[in-house]
Amino acid sequence: MSDLRITEAFLYMDYLCFRALCCKGPPPARPEYDLVCIGLTGSGKTSLLSKLCSESPENVVSTTGFSIKAVPFQNAILNVKELGGADNIRKYWSRYYQGSQGVIFVLDSASSEDDLETARNELHSALQHPQLCTLPFLILANHQDKPAARSVQEVKKYFELEPLARGKRWILQPCSLEDVDALKDSFSQLINLLEEKDHEAVRM
Repeated sequence: MSDLRITEAFLYMDYLCFRALCCKGPPPARPEYDLVCIGLTGSGKTSLLSKLCSESPENVVSTTGFSIKAVPFQNAILNVKELGGADNIRKYWSRYYQGSQGVIFVLDSASSEDDLETARNELHSALQHPQLCTLPFLILANHQDKPAARSVQEVKKYFELEPLARGKRWILQPCSLEDVDALKDSFSQLINLLEEKDHEAVRM
């Protein structure tokens, strides 16, 4: 092969490498989903969301009204509207449901019987609310690292999830701040449900 042909071959290889590195264009935009996050005060909503956003735990302050966080994942961005869980706030939750595409419900699996009963009533109300009843639910049994924590099976039975949520899209997962990988996996499952709902809407 002549020197000219060899030079041309190298120039062409350089051109292909340049195109591969520089001419791909911007990566496709990740889909965004608007979610509402509810649960009683002390259930750990703010701490869990802050952990997913890699925020310092020293800066976590319990939500009294509502706050919004953009929680980034590799395949989606979740715009989470967290609502305060105090008695005087919960009666206004439904005002913030409009536009939600999914629900995160956080419960304290190590709470008192009275608080667990209140959490069950609030979850039942959310599952049956006209603006939420068709949406995917991620139910997080938080504080699994505490000695008094109920197991997922105990929570499922106590909250009567099988009969109440039959036919709905829901996931019940254990979680704690000590296991961020499991927490991220729970949210990945929720994203899968959100994507499935998107695909169904497109087919319709």
